[in-house]
Amino acid sequence: MSKKVYIETYGCQMNIADTEIVISILKNNGFQSTDIMEEADLILVNTCSVRENAEQRIRGRLQVFNTIKTNKPEILIGIIGCMAERLKKQLLEEEKMLDIIVGPDAYRSLPKLIKKAGTGQKAVNVILSNEETYADINPIRLRKNKISAFISIMRGCENMCTYCIVPYTRGVERSRNPQTIVNEASNLFKEGYKEIILIGQNVDSYNWVDNKKLNFAKLLKLVAEISPKLRIRFSTSHPKDMTDEVLYAMAEYNNICKNIHLPVQSGSTNVLNKMNRGYTREWYLDRVSAIKKIVPECSISTDIMVGFCDETEKDQLETLSLMKEVEYDLSFMFKYSVRPKTYAARKFEDNVPEEIKAKRLSEVVLLQNKLSKESKEKDIGKTFEVLIEGISKKSDDEFFGRNSQNKVVVFPMKNFKIGDYVNAKVEKCTSATLIGKIV
Repeated sequence: MSKKVYIETYGCQMNIADTEIVISILKNNGFQSTDIMEEADLILVNTCSVRENAEQRIRGRLQVFNTIKTNKPEILIGIIGCMAERLKKQLLEEEKMLDIIVGPDAYRSLPKLIKKAGTGQKAVNVILSNEETYADINPIRLRKNKISAFISIMRGCENMCTYCIVPYTRGVERSRNPQTIVNEASNLFKEGYKEIILIGQNVDSYNWVDNKKLNFAKLLKLVAEISPKLRIRFSTSHPKDMTDEVLYAMAEYNNICKNIHLPVQSGSTNVLNKMNRGYTREWYLDRVSAIKKIVPECSISTDIMVGFCDETEKDQLETLSLMKEVEYDLSFMFKYSVRPKTYAARKFEDNVPEEIKAKRLSEVVLLQNKLSKESKEKDIGKTFEVLIEGISKKSDDEFFGRNSQNKVVVFPMKNFKIGDYVNAKVEKCTSATLIGKIV
């Protein structure tokens, strides 16, 4: 009989894609996945180290898994991903019931490590690679709608932002052979998928060099040319690497979605310099201006961090003013937390009081709620092509889907099905959702 593996995944889209790779590797070695942890022979937690609260949540889940192991001693428990890479020795010392620790580049070794752990030994592999590690593996898709799928185009990060742990847990940048990306996207389209999302720590620095150089803009075009009926999205972009060439590719192909996630982190050049982001406020606004000029229908989302070391009230006001100028449709907003071993942890003082961080975060959230609502209100009366993704959470008589701008649209079902493209006219909205009808 097949053994069963239960996996919980935390963190970014890369982690979701990695879990699909892990499932594929284990399936080829006699495992099948289960959603019921109590019946599993192996429990894995795919972890995130970007923020402290993510690691705290994972520690809490380990306590739950340890309880299961107490009642079922033969079960194996493993941590994989960024937290495994960052805390390998500490985890071995502190988590006595942990059997397996595997870093992001070592998932191919899981079958051997599982066998080793089965003999009662601790099994660890956290070696980082200098090459793309999983290009030839066909991931087992876990997203339930079977409409959209992630394709990892590169791994690692070399930006060395002073607050960020990712370069230490994901290693150097390495791009994947473009033909393997096109083949994977083509196969997904043949299987009935309608949307693929190209992902990487920084997709704009994609760079494949063989007989000739192929950058991210050229890769976008290759994937878009598979079929005009296959939607293409991508994430995440870095402002210092976002080129006009990428924007012109987006404008040229209707099936490249008109949405860019462009993390700003702060609106203050002083703070950006301290973060080592590689751009100024003025550079960022220039990139936004280029987006609005070349792809005028494009929506822009972002990440905003408040309370970084030495951040002043003036810096906060500059962040708020930049938000107003860009008019973000969506923001992911959070307080700075120290990540051990980063440059900021070693060289800077975390000197913004917690209550000030909380106040500044509230100001950013309040403004973003206003901007999100205004963005949706501008869409009232417009008609969008929407890809139906599922049944609305609030009504069994309504579908929801997303338009090219990545905005959620809800509308009556009629005689359509999940996976169809429909034209929906927006009649009203909330700050998060467009509400319309089929036309």
